[in-house]
This record gives sequence, C-alpha cells and structure tokens, in this order.
Amino acid sequence: MDDYYTADEENCYYSSDQESLGGIDNDDSDFHPSASKKSTTQVITQESLLAAQREDLLRVMELLSIKEHHARTLLIHYQWDVEKLFAVFVDKGKDSLFSGAGITLFDSGSFPGSSSNMSCDVCLEDVLSDQMKRMDCGHYFCNDCWTEHFTVQINEGQSKRIRCMAHKCNAICDEDVVRNLVSKKRPDLAEKFDRFLVESYIEDNKMVKWCPSTPHCGNAIRAEDDKLCEVECSCGLQFCFSCMCQAHSPCSCLMWELWRKKCRDESETVNWITVHTKLCPKCSKPVEKNGGCNLVRCICGQYFCWLCGGATGKDHTYRSIAGHSCGRYEDDKERQMERAKRDLDRYTHYHHRYKAHTDSSKLEDKLRKTILEKVSKSEKKELKLKDFTWVTNGLNRLFRSRRILSYSYAFAYYMFGEELFKDEMSSKEREMKKNLFEDQQQQLEGNVEKLSQLLEEPFDDFSDDKVMDVRIHVINLSVAVDSLCKKMYECIENDLLGSLQSGIHNIAPYSSKGIEKAAEFHASWSSKPLDSSVVTSGETSRPERASGSRNSEEMVCSSSKKRPRKEGSFVNSKVTLLDLNLPADFIDQN
Repeated sequence: MDDYYTADEENCYYSSDQESLGGIDNDDSDFHPSASKKSTTQVITQESLLAAQREDLLRVMELLSIKEHHARTLLIHYQWDVEKLFAVFVDKGKDSLFSGAGITLFDSGSFPGSSSNMSCDVCLEDVLSDQMKRMDCGHYFCNDCWTEHFTVQINEGQSKRIRCMAHKCNAICDEDVVRNLVSKKRPDLAEKFDRFLVESYIEDNKMVKWCPSTPHCGNAIRAEDDKLCEVECSCGLQFCFSCMCQAHSPCSCLMWELWRKKCRDESETVNWITVHTKLCPKCSKPVEKNGGCNLVRCICGQYFCWLCGGATGKDHTYRSIAGHSCGRYEDDKERQMERAKRDLDRYTHYHHRYKAHTDSSKLEDKLRKTILEKVSKSEKKELKLKDFTWVTNGLNRLFRSRRILSYSYAFAYYMFGEELFKDEMSSKEREMKKNLFEDQQQQLEGNVEKLSQLLEEPFDDFSDDKVMDVRIHVINLSVAVDSLCKKMYECIENDLLGSLQSGIHNIAPYSSKGIEKAAEFHASWSSKPLDSSVVTSGETSRPERASGSRNSEEMVCSSSKKRPRKEGSFVNSKVTLLDLNLPADFIDQN
C-alpha cells in the first residue's frame, strides 16, 4: 500500500486504529453547521428574487435619501454594484453621481390646476393639466404621448432605462408613471415592464447569474465577490461562475472552452484522414490502403501511386509501376503529414486519459448505492467498529479527485502545447515544467486508483481485524489524495500559470470539501418596515408582483433534485452552509 504514498507524507499517516480516532477518519467532521463559516454564494429563487433586489435598493435609498425608482436607476447604471456606487458618491459627490446615471431633479414649483389647459409639445394638442405628466427633469407631455412613447420603448426592450421624450434630455422616466400609464391601455406590457425591472437584478449584475441548468430550475446564484469560483446550485448542478460551463478546474475557462470545442468538432477526424488516407486524383475521395502494394485502386476505378498520390496505369511489376516514377522528395508535404500525425497522437494520448477518468467516475457513481448497501449491512453486524463514515468520506474524496484528474489532462494538453503558450516558455522550460506536473499527476493517479480498489472490497464480509485494516488504508489514502490535490493546484497556480505574463488563465481554488453548495438567500430587511423618511411624499411604493419572476414554464426542474432544508440549519437568521458530502445521518442529527 505504501508504494502509492509520497515519500515525504508516509510519516504523517496512521498505522493503527487508536491513532486515527482523533477525527482524521471523518475528514469533514470539522464542518459543523453552527461553526461553519458563512457561505460566499447564495441561491436566489423566484420567490426571493424581489427580496434580494429590494435589499440593495434599501441600502441606496437610506444612504442617499432618494426614491426607489431613483435608487434603481443608479443601481442599473452601476450594474448593481453597491460598493462602486458608494465609492463614486464619496469621491465625486451626489450631483456627479446623479448626472452620470441620467437622474435630473428639477425644482419646478407648483403645477397648474386641473382646470387649466396646457399644450403638448409632441402632438400640439391643448389638454387639461390633469391629463399631463411631468417627469423629474421638468419636461411634461400629455398622457397619450407618454403612453405611446413608453409602449414603443418597452416593445424595443428598453424597459430598464426609458428616457424622457424631450430633445437631448437623458433623464430616466419615473417607473411608477410608466407603470400607471401603460397599465391602463396595455396591462400585458405593464407586467412585462415589471418583469424586466426585477430581472435587471440578474441580467445587469455581474455578481448574480442564472443557473445554467437544463431545463431551467428558475434559480440564480449570487457571489459575494467577483473572484473565480465554482458553485453548486440547490438543483444539484455544479458550474463555473465565470463562464457558466460545468465545473472544470484545474482548467482555465479558455482552456475548457477550447477543449470542449476540440472534442466536439471533427477536427481530429480530419487529422486522422490526413495521416492514414490519400485522395483519389480522379474523384477526390479519401482512400485507405489495405495491402502492401503501393499501386492502389479507388472504387471509382482510378489507379494511383500511394507514395505520391499521382494517377498511374494499372500495370506494375515488383520493381516499378508502369509509366510512373516518384522518387523526388517534397519537403512541405512531408512535414505537413508528420505534423498532423504528431498532433493527432498527442491529442489521442490526452483525450484517452481524460475519457478514461470521466468514464471511471460515472461507473463509480453507479457503485455508490452498492457501497452504501455494504455499509448498511456492516452496521447491522456485531462488529467492534460501529462508525462507517470513513467509507462515505473516502467515496466522496474519490469522486472529487477523479474529476480533478480528468480535467488535469485537458489542462496539460494546452499548458504544454504550442497553441496557447508558444511564446511564453522556451522548449527547455516547457519540458521541465511538464515533468514537474506529470510527476504530481502520476502520484495522484496512483493513490486514486488504490483508493478506488479499496472501496470496492467486500468489507461487509470481512472480519473485525480486516475491516480495521481496510479502514486505516482508506483513511490514509483519503488524506494522501487530498494533500496531492492541494499540491497540484499550488503547482498550477504558482509554478505554471503564475509565471506567465498573460493573466487570462485563472482557475477556481481547490477546496478539500468539494465544490461549495450555495446557501439559501435570506433578506435582512424582511422584518424591517420601509422607512417613511426615505420615501418621498407622493411616491407609490413598488408592489411585490408575481410577474417579477420568470415565466412558469422556465422554472421546470425535477423536485427530486432539490435537497429539503433541514430544521436548525440557520443560526441567528444567518445562512450556515451544510456540506452535502457529509453522511446523511450526520446532517439529520444536526
């Protein structure tokens, strides 16, 4: 067994059951719900979307003492980055903050009485003053003209920032006026307007993104900061928050995009055809040689020379082809064929190992039920060992490390190739770094395979002593695999990607507990009434409409994928993340 451990780690492993009782066998035991650090990502459901948006709105409204629609205009302009908005306010002042976002406050005094006639500058009609609406910028037009303007803007997708109709006026119209006027003639457009305003919190917010599940689960994920991270939605999907693809570390987003395209396209099939076939000089179809003679015949009936591809007669001897000679060397053509063959062999090497670990992960996932049945059977037996969490912890460690190993081959394909970093490293430096990475990759691979083998052992039929022996080895291998994964990530971040001049290749950090599961969002303002001093007199507070959520048909997600929230998983109204990799009985107990 020790052959799979690295030399500098053997001394820290455990050789007896007594030495492992300090919690090492449960590598996630320190992840207690009440002591857990706050999750850096949150799940925003369709029910909590409006609450999440209102939380940011209230912060801005209370600080600047402004109306809700002004706060929304500011947040949309600054992409819902509250900290950036406050920084501009401190550095440049309120006037600069407002003008940059298109907010113009006009102190126009009293408005004419309802019996007075006023002229609309758009339709040039005289209408009663109560049929006119004036915006904060001071411009006023008749309700019909405003309604037509709003209708056109909403239909053109400009709901979030509808500007005033006046010439060269960039002021943003009051959303309450828009809603009230449009709802009288087009209630459907008013609902569309509301939905766009609410969804702007996700569409325009770089810190909040829709879950890319298919069919869509209806959830969005909010990250505390814009660092590169991988997250698990409550629907069970794990994805990269940066590129919205499946979780792919240690590959960078660009590497993973190129790898997916390469595996999906037929480029490598074309390479294989280039290496192993020749085009018929008559019909131009690829022909593969199935014999030793260099005079080949296409299905169209054309004879040609396999060496040079030139058309020939059908007669030949053991020395030559009739009427044909091709002993001249063509440098470019030979080099092109050699390069294509070398590229194909290299891609095949990495793709074969990437696919092997991906397939192993799928098969091992199917074995989860079998292994858990063995655990259940062992717990019913009268053995000295009663706690079998080391099996489930080892199984979870196996799944995480398999995924990392699989993507590490895609990373190595681009890291040590010439497609991305040809000018970043010399040939000698590339070879040295390649050897360093492959040594760590090989150590990790050996320990992962041994861990997989141990977990498939029929330990439910073993004696007490043999079960204890398997347990110690599973614990040691789990610790070794975790340590090797950490070292591989450190090598990638510091020695490989960290030494490059281009900073576009970043990877999500490694976590021993796996990809973080986003916590459920809870608004801190839900029990706090809206401060009346913030809402200006005459303002209509925004209704909490159901239309603020996405269409119901877009919310389809299998309910079986959603994990029910456990009682007691929230402490002092703060979200506490539960690690789904913990044993189910541990979570239930807490």
